[in-house]
Amino acid sequence: MVIVGVNYCPEVTGIAPYTTALAEHLARRGGRVTVLTGMPHYPAWRVFPGYRGRWRMRARVGGVTVHRFWLYVPRRHTALRRALFELSFAAHVLVGARFAAPDAVIGVIPNLGAGLVAAAFARRAGVPFGLVFQDLCGPAAAQSGLPGGRLLIGAARRLEWELARQAAAVAVVAPGFRRYLEAGGVAADRIVRVHNFVHLGPPHRPGSVVRAALGLPADAWLCLHAGNMGYKQDLGNVLACARLAAREAPHLHFALVGDGSQRRALEAEAAGLANVSFLPLQPEEDFPDVLAAADVLLVNQRPSVTDMSLPGKLTAYFAAGRPVAAAVAADSETAAAVRAAGAGPVVAPGDPAALLAALQALAADPERSARYGRRAQAYARAHLDAERALMGLEDFVVRVLAGTAAPTRWPVTVPAP
Repeated sequence: MVIVGVNYCPEVTGIAPYTTALAEHLARRGGRVTVLTGMPHYPAWRVFPGYRGRWRMRARVGGVTVHRFWLYVPRRHTALRRALFELSFAAHVLVGARFAAPDAVIGVIPNLGAGLVAAAFARRAGVPFGLVFQDLCGPAAAQSGLPGGRLLIGAARRLEWELARQAAAVAVVAPGFRRYLEAGGVAADRIVRVHNFVHLGPPHRPGSVVRAALGLPADAWLCLHAGNMGYKQDLGNVLACARLAAREAPHLHFALVGDGSQRRALEAEAAGLANVSFLPLQPEEDFPDVLAAADVLLVNQRPSVTDMSLPGKLTAYFAAGRPVAAAVAADSETAAAVRAAGAGPVVAPGDPAALLAALQALAADPERSARYGRRAQAYARAHLDAERALMGLEDFVVRVLAGTAAPTRWPVTVPAP
């Protein structure tokens, strides 16, 4: 089995933990698993120390053979730079990868380059391939706010649909993804719902100890965003909320924990706001403690974001047992997930006053906040169990193995608009 995905461990946030867990699960189940991935870089969009300047690397990790390839990692994001990121990975892997013939190939989307590589190697070996959709590329081009992204909408959508139509089976982590793929001509019986899962352990340290270690105020009502700081997250809305709170609710403190393409711009925008702290991405073993030290966990997205993604961090948010305040579109996959978990209020995106009102209401009603946290944690225990989710992914892999022999053609023929 070959798995192709740009993101893999030691990245600890985003898609990487789920792809890593799938590969290692299949290896534990007796599979011979090879992963083709890039140099770790997410969410900082800087290649990690120890991997910089390397062209290719090979290692054996968790029973999996991991091949890493250089790829262009842009610091400033535009549609053209994103395309170069995708193409550099695909070209390097197609030229440089060497491995034994697999039984099947799995590509992890939202990287169309990974999908192209999966289809190419499946065609070359005469075996089926499948795709796991963690995000959708076509909608992302329209919704994410990436400069120049709208120029890529048509091409991204057509290529994504073509790859999905040729796959033996496709897996989706959000129900709304199914509608998009069916609209592109993917047969409904080849679309499988899978689930992301809690991949972190429980917290171990008291919140007061964690706050002191991070330099966060002990007596504030702490509103915490964790993870990527990119265009999609639209964290300027959180900073605008913090600016209002500095006058109207000084007991609120905002912590933005993580990294991303917009972090520097956000830090500049937050200059002079004493109620905002920026913290680096936390080690995986400390992350549950950091989430549990917050009073409320924030999810913020651009108003245009609806069906393009489901934030992977929601699994950790729910497991933390804290209320989740979501400033997201009412018809988004994120809103649906927060409502399903009963985890907290959903308010209009791009409206800092609405977000502030929701946070003030939670701070003023500790029992309501605690009730949201209990519901979220109960939902995580009932629906986000790692072993159950991995067995669902294994069933998907079995379906791929039983699928058609190979893509019908290569290179992929992108239909005309």
